[in-house]
Parts: sequence; structure tokens; C-alpha cells
Amino acid sequence: MLYIIPIFMLVSCSISYSFKGGKIDENIKTVKITDFLNQAQLVYPSLTQAFNRELRSRMIEQTSLKETSNNADLEFEGEITDYRVDGTAVREDGYASMAKLTVTIKVRYTNNVKPEDSIDQSFSSFEEFSATRTLDEVQDGLITKIVANLVDMIYNETVGNW
Repeated sequence: MLYIIPIFMLVSCSISYSFKGGKIDENIKTVKITDFLNQAQLVYPSLTQAFNRELRSRMIEQTSLKETSNNADLEFEGEITDYRVDGTAVREDGYASMAKLTVTIKVRYTNNVKPEDSIDQSFSSFEEFSATRTLDEVQDGLITKIVANLVDMIYNETVGNW
């Protein structure tokens, strides 16, 4: 009999979470996303494509927004302003044991429905890796994680409505 109560409680209680973001204003129907160009001193060509693809995917495929080339309710433009590798942990012999890849994106977001929600802001994300590995060995995997994090930050700051 004691086993029935916990099972009943498990079956009758449910909690639902969604990590897809907030609700976009119902008056907002269209978005224009201008390709972000790479203006960083160190250029990794795949970064530009990965970022533009991920931002479009998030805004078009995961919302009800339709992409347009003019007169959009929302507009995204900007550039990649920084791409750098820094040592983060130094061993006793003076060499780095960990390194950090950092990417910074400058975003100009214009909300033509609610102009007060527009922003002009930089977003930065990084991933650490062992300094015993070369950047070439880890770069693609790090870029995937960094780009996903940057797009999450941009989404939450602009249309996430948290």
C-alpha cells in the first residue's frame, strides 16, 4: 500500500519546461538578417558562415518570423569584431596549460514595431581548451559551442522576452 502512494504521486504530478525562449510580440511578423562580416584581426573563414547560419536558423526556423529583404519588423546587422586565443592557466615552468578561444560579435538590432527595444551591443563568448592541443585540432568544435552560445545570448537579449 505504501508503494502505491509514491507511484500515484509520480504519475499525477508533471512539470513542463521549455528552453526555446519567450514569446515574440504577435505584431512582429518579419525579420531581416544582414550577413555579419568578419572584421576581426584574426579571421577564421568558417566562423562567419557558422554564425550567420545559426542566427538565421534560430530566428527563422525556431520562431514564426518570416525573413524579408526590406521593411522588416525586426532587423539584425553587425560584425564579428574579435577572434583571439589567450593563455589562461600558467604552469610553474611559465608555459600555458590552458588556452581560451574568444569570439566577440557586435549586434545592431532594430525593432521597428517597438523602437525602444532596439539595441546596439557587443556579445562575447569563449571556450577553453588544453594548450597541449593546437587551435587547428579543436577550432571547429569550439566554434560550434561558441556560436550556439552567442546566438542564445542575442536571442534572449532581443526577442526572448524573458
